[in-house]
Amino acid sequence: MPAQPIEFHHRLTGRLETEQVYGEGFLRFVYENPLGSLPLHALVKRRLFSSWYGSRMDAAASREKVQPFIEQYDIDVSELADAPESYHTFNEFFYRKLKPSARPIAAGAKEIALPADGRHLVMPDIAACEAFFVKGVRFDLAALLRDESLAKRFAHGSMLISRLCPVDYHRFHFPFGGIPAASKVVTGPFYSVSPIALRRRPSILWENQREITLLRTEALGDVLLLEIGATCVGSIVQSFTPGQSVAKGDEKGYFRFGGSCCITIFEPNRVRFTDDLVEHSAAGREVYAKMGDVAATMIN
Repeated sequence: MPAQPIEFHHRLTGRLETEQVYGEGFLRFVYENPLGSLPLHALVKRRLFSSWYGSRMDAAASREKVQPFIEQYDIDVSELADAPESYHTFNEFFYRKLKPSARPIAAGAKEIALPADGRHLVMPDIAACEAFFVKGVRFDLAALLRDESLAKRFAHGSMLISRLCPVDYHRFHFPFGGIPAASKVVTGPFYSVSPIALRRRPSILWENQREITLLRTEALGDVLLLEIGATCVGSIVQSFTPGQSVAKGDEKGYFRFGGSCCITIFEPNRVRFTDDLVEHSAAGREVYAKMGDVAATMIN
């Protein structure tokens, strides 16, 4: 059976494109080949493996990977806040900062910004979604939040899932202004968040290690911001100060090496996602767009 390609809609070009998957052969072996089950459960999903791989990306020798990576994945170096040769390790390059002009923030007072670069999928009503990557699979919000009362409150809320690949800009930002509480860590394994893995095990997003932050806003009510760990993510680093007011587009934190995911959850009847996100998500297809671009607008 031929490998199923990962197609997404590219907002900037308006075309359907096929994802160039970093480490695709390895991912397909451990998630699609029966022989891959043993290394997946014995090693790959465990914190030790991701910590070990992350430490390799912190080693001085990893600096040699920067330029070949830039060339292979056509990274736009004009966006970088620092010159490519200034990075001492691959990890420093991986969680690189960009020039502010590289990511304009949605300016409208009622516009909600995308929190990260990546491939985005939306659920306008979480409880009504019955096809999370696999037909008949509902998103388990209670398992994700590990809080029954919070899950009931947001059950009919709206969800934005932003999946980052290793080639993406790996800092994540606040989608709206407000006051963030301290992040809560929920422990779990470190499965890949690639569709290659999610097609086999949709529950990965509510199983993996994650951090949850409640953002209190005047106009949108409470918004839940989650960062999901994944295979080879060395760590999730929060750079904001709890209790201190933030503006839309302010940096919240960054992922160290690896593909990762951000989840944004809104209260019911608060936001309306953009037409392209709704249309392509209904077809089971992600939309590629950059941090700061419009994700939704406030209702009323």
